[in-house]
Amino acid sequence: MNDEELKALCDLPDPEVRAVRAHELVGGHQAAVVELSRIRREALEELVTQGQTQPQLGKLLGVTRARVGQILNSGPRSERAFFASGAGAALTVAFGAKREADKQIPAPVVAQEDFHAYEHLAALARSFGLETRYEVIHPPGFVDLNRDNLVVICGPRLSPLIAQLLASDPNIVFQKDAQGWYLTDRGTGQEFRSPMDHNQCGDFAYLGRLPRLDGKGTFLYIAGIHAVGAAGVIHFLTENLPEVYKENRNKRFSTVIRCVYDAATREITESRRVAPYYRTDG
Repeated sequence: MNDEELKALCDLPDPEVRAVRAHELVGGHQAAVVELSRIRREALEELVTQGQTQPQLGKLLGVTRARVGQILNSGPRSERAFFASGAGAALTVAFGAKREADKQIPAPVVAQEDFHAYEHLAALARSFGLETRYEVIHPPGFVDLNRDNLVVICGPRLSPLIAQLLASDPNIVFQKDAQGWYLTDRGTGQEFRSPMDHNQCGDFAYLGRLPRLDGKGTFLYIAGIHAVGAAGVIHFLTENLPEVYKENRNKRFSTVIRCVYDAATREITESRRVAPYYRTDG
């Protein structure tokens, strides 16, 4: 806001209008400051990685070494951008829903494990100061993918649209045969079949960033062979997000996550990456 805009705000004759407008501007500027602080911290972290010292960074910014230390240890962490970026950013999580065989249940339902995954994802997002909201992808699986800050948790069997996008991944692919759904690493030929299909407490899941249909960015995509696999991915991100962001930033990538869960509570007890980070745009 420049001096002329500030003066125009001060000159508004109606105090109610002036108060509301000032309140809106304060919120917008605060959100912008948060995002600028994250970008500054990330840039400084990159410079430290390249070998620059805090005194050198202080000279660059025109501040003391102590102030550089404060910047590097406060404010939004750089990996916040893995989920959302931009001033006032909020995260939208879209779940796939399916119709139950029981005709007494009239509406499509979201798997309980998917909603638990959302709750854990929302908690992770809150740790970065991000608000979250969710929406349900109803059969036959149409969803608006051309949005910023979007996470989709929906298997290819619930959305032909998602299935088509996944088919374009040259590295990790969902496939199906007489034994059920499974993931395949196209490069190595390795198959990842769910332990759940053999009465074991585990699952595999796809984690990646897929292209938007409008060509103006990407969205984060998560899908287990079974619903519990999505919760396994959120567990993995909670434990490993700095490494995931450092390796991939916001570029297109895909990998496979294996998880183990407690048979009684269905809570994830262990998660790990079992395939490389395959990147398709550098």
